[in-house]
Amino acid sequence: MLSLQQQPVRLCDGVARRQLLHIGGLSALGLGLPQLWQLSSAQAASPLVSKPAARAKACIILFLMGGPPQHSTFDPKPNAPQEIRGAWGPIATSVPGLQLCELWPRTALLADRLAILRAMSTGDNAHSSSGYYMMTGVPHAPMNAENANPGFPNDSPHLAAIARSLLSPRGQLPAAVRLPHRIFNTDGSVWPGQDAGYLGRAVEPWLLNCQPASASARIDEFLLSNDVDERRLQQRRQLLRHLHPSLPGQLRMSDAGWDQLTDRAFDVLGSSPAREAFELDREPVELRDRYGRSQFGQSVLMGRRLVEAGVSLVQVNWYRGPDEPSDAPCWDSHARETQRLKDVLCPSADQALAALLEDLSERGMLDETLVVVMSEFGRTPRMNAAGGRDHWGHVFSAVMAGGGIKGGAVYGASDEIGGSAKENKTSPQDLTATIFHCLGLDPHAVIHDTLGRPIPISRGEVIQGILS
Repeated sequence: MLSLQQQPVRLCDGVARRQLLHIGGLSALGLGLPQLWQLSSAQAASPLVSKPAARAKACIILFLMGGPPQHSTFDPKPNAPQEIRGAWGPIATSVPGLQLCELWPRTALLADRLAILRAMSTGDNAHSSSGYYMMTGVPHAPMNAENANPGFPNDSPHLAAIARSLLSPRGQLPAAVRLPHRIFNTDGSVWPGQDAGYLGRAVEPWLLNCQPASASARIDEFLLSNDVDERRLQQRRQLLRHLHPSLPGQLRMSDAGWDQLTDRAFDVLGSSPAREAFELDREPVELRDRYGRSQFGQSVLMGRRLVEAGVSLVQVNWYRGPDEPSDAPCWDSHARETQRLKDVLCPSADQALAALLEDLSERGMLDETLVVVMSEFGRTPRMNAAGGRDHWGHVFSAVMAGGGIKGGAVYGASDEIGGSAKENKTSPQDLTATIFHCLGLDPHAVIHDTLGRPIPISRGEVIQGILS
């Protein structure tokens, strides 16, 4: 309910919080959303950004939170002692001479579409700080800082925020979305590097908190409350039009611009293709089964739907549910690695990745959609006493496929035990530079933060050896 008499709480920019969150009951999707699009569009028009020809219209990042072991995923070491190679052996792939771990049989059949980076390195063994490095391309200060939270001096923006700054939306939805939740540690601390940082909240990647595999899956941000029907929604639309001329200067824009962006916001709230992108029950049952009915599998399917609806960059995080074991949550396999890989982790990831690549290919979308599989680090070369592996940022693997990437390629190599980079060591900034390049953005371009300071979007070099 809008109150014109009650004294509102004001934010640091002087805008009343009550105005932003409660006017018309529309939350940030009512009054706030047009401004977010306005500021994002302004940054996208920056003349300092050079845009080479794009091979990919969109990018889907699958972030395997916790740190998968390179030995039991994309860099098996069959000739190493068992305490190094692990219990699972290699499997042949569709590329002669290229092997993956046997727990990835579906992905192995599609290896001719993959470029595997086997010498990724952050040199950081902490989830929070190494994750920050991977998602921003900037090392955390200090390194090896566990349970670190967002904040100065580690305010570099997530690459999705940069994409949202520079890429115009291709539909009603914003250019960048994250799901199904933020990445967080066991103590609840949220990793830095997942937001817009010094670029400001206007280009924050949308965060969708959801459980898409649940029977009652819903995304509240796109649902009207029970007491708001179409008639009341349109009344509130008119109310915002009347209030616009009296908004503070930093929120006010031309009437024509306001009308256009407000219409887009209400289109998302109303019946529209944008809302339909989140409705997985529109997909055939067979296809949903093909991705797997895990939360991760269904999140990956939603990522494909979002790209189809015009989102330029989607990050799908590995789902961390309440039943994760405290000593080995998600891919953080400190204990019982052999069984967790076989029963929980690899089957879901292998199924979802293979389904995504096949689905995109069948729809004619793979050549224009970049797919990236990454994590914050890998695992130690040797198994520990609990039958697991510990944190290891010195060398691990990442995978790229699709728009602009040469399939059937291996770039870089680790040593005989998967403990250090032996050839073509690859940094997170090189990975982000390559992602931007494939999306048609100059990795050496400069953007400006909220204070007007020039910031390079990447500090790395494009990995030329994997480009098609």
